Amino acid sequence: MKINKVLIVLLAVFLPFIILMGGVRLIMNPMTAELEYDRSGFPADPYGMETRERKQWAGYAIRYLVNDEPIDYLGNLQNFKGQKIFTEAELSHMLDVKKVVQGALLAWYILCGLSAAILIWFMIMGQWGSMRAAFQAGGWITLILISALLVFLAVGFDTLFDRFHRIFFKDGTWLFNESSTLIRLFPFVFWRDVFALVMVFTLLVGVLLVLLTRKRKPKPKPQTIPG
Repeated sequence: MKINKVLIVLLAVFLPFIILMGGVRLIMNPMTAELEYDRSGFPADPYGMETRERKQWAGYAIRYLVNDEPIDYLGNLQNFKGQKIFTEAELSHMLDVKKVVQGALLAWYILCGLSAAILIWFMIMGQWGSMRAAFQAGGWITLILISALLVFLAVGFDTLFDRFHRIFFKDGTWLFNESSTLIRLFPFVFWRDVFALVMVFTLLVGVLLVLLTRKRKPKPKPQTIPG
């Protein structure tokens, strides 16, 4: 059926984004920052912020991106001296980041729903071969795209990081001094590590899809020897 071919293509195209965003959502929690801060070799804050404080404020920043709270959730935060944790410029950027994150998550939810509907259609119609073909193609597309990104990550992560911000944010709104709270909580090495984690997660899932859905050669039937 022609509709099955169209659905195979759609599911194969959806899968790389679904897997990638699945990795992003997994690492988008305070535990990721806590593990990073405790990792051997992770740079200490050059301005003396303790690890305990970093975990506390980073937790608020990460939770803000995925909850329904207004910017006051971060804007009202103060240290023990009564000083605001984030500046107005940082709060403005976090508001922009939240819009990007929420938009990406909405797209993820929609594509997950559409993919589930396609899989249900395949199961109802008994199109197991079509399901396998879609997963196989989606796995290969994922491997090709993520392999290219991993190479780019290895040889020029700073360029990738810069391009990413230029695409989603207005010029100048995402650049801060090293003394700013956002940079102290999430230094360059933090982003390099989490990007690598998401890429590796996506690559591994792509490999599993390819391996689990590959065609297996039928076992040869044993020959009977006439008596």
